[in-house]
Amino acid sequence: MTRFDAAEPAERRKLYVDTITAHRERGSAFCTLEVDESALEADDESAADVAGATDEPATDLGTPWIQFGDDTINLDCTDAELEELKARLAEFPAFKIDDLHRPEEAEGVNVRISAKADPNRIAQFLDDVFLEVYDLSSTGRVWAVEV
Repeated sequence: MTRFDAAEPAERRKLYVDTITAHRERGSAFCTLEVDESALEADDESAADVAGATDEPATDLGTPWIQFGDDTINLDCTDAELEELKARLAEFPAFKIDDLHRPEEAEGVNVRISAKADPNRIAQFLDDVFLEVYDLSSTGRVWAVEV
């Protein structure tokens, strides 16, 4: 891989495909994609301007991330985000929730989704999750932080 971030929709999906391909070629345990924190800060400021001043982050769980490995997507989300994730899954019938884990020592839900599809379809799903579940703006930057 020669680049590790992208902010435009088509480029983000290409980044996801390249990251998945590099992960598979290297035989690594998983790859990790993460939202650029500055994109969240900009979104938080815009939301605060519209809804009144607030210091709450875009998500209670910190910076959104998604891991992919062994045909499984792994992510953390809040209960509200989980409901949106389930709605997204209706658009992607090849993807199914395999496991929901609610650790006692942490907030939120860890979700494992089987993703037996080609890298392009996985990339479409990942971008949809970042945009619709985590409320990333259409020009939000995502980083491949581990391959």
